Amino acid sequence: MQAPDRQFSEEQSRQIATPIREELARRRISRQQLADQAKLSISTLEKALGGRRPFTLATTVRLEQALGVSLRKGTDKGADEIAPAANGEIAPDSLGAYSRRAVSWIEGTYLTVRPSFSEKDSIYAYRTQIAWDAAASCLMFHEAERLDATFTQFGEVAVPNQSGHIHLVTVRDGQHRLITVSRPMITGEMYGIIATLLAGRGSLLTPVAAPIAFLPIGRVAEPRFGRLVPGDAGYDAYRGALRRITDEPFALFIAG
Repeated sequence: MQAPDRQFSEEQSRQIATPIREELARRRISRQQLADQAKLSISTLEKALGGRRPFTLATTVRLEQALGVSLRKGTDKGADEIAPAANGEIAPDSLGAYSRRAVSWIEGTYLTVRPSFSEKDSIYAYRTQIAWDAAASCLMFHEAERLDATFTQFGEVAVPNQSGHIHLVTVRDGQHRLITVSRPMITGEMYGIIATLLAGRGSLLTPVAAPIAFLPIGRVAEPRFGRLVPGDAGYDAYRGALRRITDEPFALFIAG
């Protein structure tokens, strides 16, 4: 389950709205274009900018991703209003109630690899950043360097102590994407499964699951992003990481 979305105060919402208006003017883009880029309804954006409803944390994070700027610099003074957890460094119960100190070893930048969903024998590689978000009071992940930038994901990280696994959760407009991986190995790698929807022709979406590996980018000699095919530099190493998931196994794929 996802934690209830937090709302900013009226004053904080005004502080967030100001840089958004400035960015709209500077970039000469419409509110509709920004709403599309942030995957928000134009009604939600209009009401928030007009002061008719407060900004929520989820809406603000989406806008930050779309604009590539921080919108919460002026909200620190009232941070207690949106991060009520003890000392501001305890995640919500729904994410595992972990402390920042307890999960600091998970924070970092990872080369993320999975099989390509569209081309046989190809591997898809991109960057994932996992870091503590003070406003959300939890770990958040953000993807980058994706060929299909439109589908770039971000969301919360759940670390329940019962299962020994980590969950990277995206929930947008009722749609879910879930990545479940092992706790980091001694060398930092995490291995597991991604469950998502594969975009097809038109509006066709098909559920799909595949192995996925997170490799600490500092341990990869020459990280390569995009779609890799047999013979490309780095392909064999990435393929070996994916094979390890089922060979050891870190995850099972069971046919019906």
